Amino acid sequence: MANDILIGIPRQTFLADRLTAAVESTLAEFLAGQTTALGDIDPALGRFARTTRDLVLAGGKRLRPTFAYWGWRGVVTAREPVEPVLPALAALELMHTFALVHDDVMDDSATRRGGPTAHRVFAAQHSDAGRHGDPDHFGTTTAILAGDLCLIWADQLLARAAVSTATLFAVRACYDRMRTEAVAGQYLDVLGEAEPATWSVERALLVARHKTASYTVQRPLQFGLALAGPAEADVAAVDEAYNRYGIAVGEAFQLRDDLLGVYGDPAITGKPAGDDLLTGKPTTLLMLAHQLATPAQRAELAPNPAGAVIPADGSGGHTSPAALARRAEVIAETGAVARVEALIQQRVTEGVEALAGAPLHDDARDALTSLAASASHRRA
Repeated sequence: MANDILIGIPRQTFLADRLTAAVESTLAEFLAGQTTALGDIDPALGRFARTTRDLVLAGGKRLRPTFAYWGWRGVVTAREPVEPVLPALAALELMHTFALVHDDVMDDSATRRGGPTAHRVFAAQHSDAGRHGDPDHFGTTTAILAGDLCLIWADQLLARAAVSTATLFAVRACYDRMRTEAVAGQYLDVLGEAEPATWSVERALLVARHKTASYTVQRPLQFGLALAGPAEADVAAVDEAYNRYGIAVGEAFQLRDDLLGVYGDPAITGKPAGDDLLTGKPTTLLMLAHQLATPAQRAELAPNPAGAVIPADGSGGHTSPAALARRAEVIAETGAVARVEALIQQRVTEGVEALAGAPLHDDARDALTSLAASASHRRA
């Protein structure tokens, strides 16, 4: 993408779709080479690689590269071209795909971004080809490999950033911390479903901080700052502002996700509503509902009995659509939805205030202020 698209206009009027297009182009070019290389080994590997590529390019908000971009742009000069750091920004989307694919396997989710999840796609390929064995098992195992491949690709693409070795080491340190925290948060998320009685609002927020805030907002901002290399700006002050903003806005993002997981429109979110209720996932929303509920309401919010299934006709049972809808109503009746909305607004305010005195370029501050609102008040 030509430089003038990214730096030939005032930075405060920079359009998000321009950056998205640059990231998409970088991903498409990189993945074309990767899929060809695997296809040259064996045609089946080529199909596997192309399916994985399609998962990466299937859309999405591209928030992580966006936050990383503004973390970088906040301290570099106005005329600094973005092309040298584009591979690093795009690598965050490959890491994100890895996380999504594995998360969908763990949750046995059916849809993502409006289409079937990776394990469902691979299971369908298995059935269509008339292969031996269980299609679902094949789909799950192959999706795990696809997620692993995305993480490898992320490493390879990150290494293509045209920055100094010292800068790349600093970026890599932030990237490694981001990955570790994402895995830690995901483990706690899985553990919470297995030990819901031991969970609390505070622990649910801890999960949100590590599973989502870290690799969605906080670390991408610091990743972008590291990409800038040595700068005249007060890096420590900027890093602290990014840290405070990232935790606050990242938690707000996850809290909104908790609400969308129960009340969102699947046609807009691209994901089914009610999965968290079906599994009894101890989100902040559900923990607050239990905390605020009357004894009668708490009984209605009790986890599903082991082995409960939705009847074929969609009626009856703890996990029927009607029962899930009732649980959603009860959660709202407890006041938990209003409380989560208040927590979201509180964190957005905290995040914006963290930027107020930081030595950032004004256009980056303005962009991050807008992103705090849009990321936490979205419908998808």
